[in-house]
Amino acid sequence: MSDILFGQSYYLKFDPKLWQAMQPYPPLGTLIAASVAREQGYSVALFDAMLADSPVEWQVALQQHQPRFAVIYEDSFNYLSKMCLLAMREAAFAMIEMAKAAGCTVILCGSDATDHATSYLQKGANFVLLGEGEETMVELLAVLDGRSTTPFSQITGLAYGENSRIQQNPRRPVLTQIDDLPRPAWDLVDVEKYRQLWLARHGYYSMNMVTTRGCPYHCNWCAKPIWGQRYNARSPQAVAAEMRWLQETHQPDHIWFADDIMGLKPGWWPEFAAEVQARGVHLPFKCLSRADLIVRQPDNVQALKQANCDIIWLGAESGSQRILDAMEKGTTVEQIREATQKLQAAGVKVGFFLQFGYVGETWQDIQKTLQLVRDCLPDDIGISVSYPLPGTRFHERVATQLGTQKNWVDSADLAMMYQGTYTTQFYRQLHTAVHLEFRARRSWLKLRSLLTQPSQWRGSHLYEMAAIAYRWLRLPLARWRLRRLRKVSQSDATLLPHMPLAQSAQPSPQPEENS
Repeated sequence: MSDILFGQSYYLKFDPKLWQAMQPYPPLGTLIAASVAREQGYSVALFDAMLADSPVEWQVALQQHQPRFAVIYEDSFNYLSKMCLLAMREAAFAMIEMAKAAGCTVILCGSDATDHATSYLQKGANFVLLGEGEETMVELLAVLDGRSTTPFSQITGLAYGENSRIQQNPRRPVLTQIDDLPRPAWDLVDVEKYRQLWLARHGYYSMNMVTTRGCPYHCNWCAKPIWGQRYNARSPQAVAAEMRWLQETHQPDHIWFADDIMGLKPGWWPEFAAEVQARGVHLPFKCLSRADLIVRQPDNVQALKQANCDIIWLGAESGSQRILDAMEKGTTVEQIREATQKLQAAGVKVGFFLQFGYVGETWQDIQKTLQLVRDCLPDDIGISVSYPLPGTRFHERVATQLGTQKNWVDSADLAMMYQGTYTTQFYRQLHTAVHLEFRARRSWLKLRSLLTQPSQWRGSHLYEMAAIAYRWLRLPLARWRLRRLRKVSQSDATLLPHMPLAQSAQPSPQPEENS
C-alpha cells in the first residue's frame, strides 16, 4: 500500500506519430512531484502512462497500491501536455472516474486542468492545482492528512468544489530557488524497459532532464498556463552534478534537456561546459534555444560544443520576417541563418521547428520558409501548423472562428482550428512535401560524403548507400508535390477569405530574467 499513487494521462500509444518514432521519456514533472511528497513523509508509487496500453492499467495500479490519494500530475516539461490533446483529456477523465470508484481523493495538476479546472472538477476530481503544483500539493495534503487546519479557501493555487459551486483561489507565485527541489524519483521508473525500447529502435538510450522552468519571451501563440512569463534557472553546478549522478547510476548514452529555453542567462553555458568537464561527464545531449541568443552571445557556441551538445533545436518558425513579426517572435531571419552557420561550423547540429498556417501567411511566405530550409539545410526539422491555445493573444484573435473541436486529438492531427489562408488538407500535404524534400536533400549530402571515401566502404555501407539513394531519388516527387500545392494556392476556389496580419504586431521586447 502507498499513501499516494502518482500518474499522468499522456499515453504514448494514443499518439500514433510519436508511438512510431518511439522516443519515450518518463514524466519528469510527475517524478519531481513524487519526490517532493516523499520528502514530506508520504509513501509514494507511480503509474507511468507513457508506456501503458490504456487506463485499464491505472485501475490495476489503484487496486495494487490502494492509495488514499490519487494525484494525476501531468508532466509540464512535455510540450504535448501544453497542447491539451483530446485523447489525453479523455484518458484523464477516465482515470478520475476509476480513482473515485476506488475511494481515492483525486487531485489534478497540469496545463489542461489549469485552463479547464471546472471541467475536471465536474468529472469528479476533488481538487485542481492551478499552475505550478508542488507547494500547493504539499499544503493541500497536509490539510487532508490532518497535519494542518488551513481552510481550503486560504490555499493559494487551489480550485475545488464547495456548496455546488467551483471555487478558484488566487494563483501561487512560482518557485524561484529551483535548485532546492529534490531530484526526480527515478527509482519509481522501470528504467530498463525504457532502455530496451531505445536500444531496439535507435541503438542508444536517452534520459531526460530539466535545467529551467518557464520562458520570458512573448511569442503570441505560445501558452504558458504553468509558469506564465517567469523564467528561473538551476545553477550549472547542480545540473552538472545531476548529469554525473545519472551517468553513474543509470548509464544513459544521451540526455534530452526538456527546457523551453536552456542557458538563457549570460555566462551560463561557459560555466556549465567547465562543470561537466571537471566532473568527467561524457553525455551528448539535445536542447532548445533561440537564434538571437546564439548570435548575441557568441561564447555560447564553443561552450555548447565543449559541453558535448549534439543538436540544438531553434524555434525558427518561418522564413518570412513578416510572419515572425506578426508572431511577436523577437527574432530575425538573418539571425536564424547566422546562428545555424555558427553552430554547424563548430560541429553542433541544428534542428528547426517550423510553423505553417499562421494568420495572414501567403504562398510567398511559405516559399520563403522553404528557401530558408534549403539554404541553411539544418540537420533535422519538425513541422506543425499554428495551433490556438487558451490564454494566448493568438487564441483571443481567432476565438470567434473556433468550432466545437478546440483541440487536436493527437500530435499528428494538424487540423486548422481557425480560418487560415488554406485548408487543413493543404497544410497536411505541405507537411508531407516539405519533409520529403528535406530528407532527399539531406540524403544527397550523406551519399556524396560516402562516395568520396570508397576505401572505407564495407558491406553495411553499401546497404546504407542504397537506402540513402532511394530517399534522394524521391526529390522529384517532393518537387512535384510542391508545384501542385503552388497551383492550389493560386486557385481562388481553394483560398479562404484573407485575414490581414495584426496591426499592432511588433518585435518582442527583451525578456526579464528572474534568476
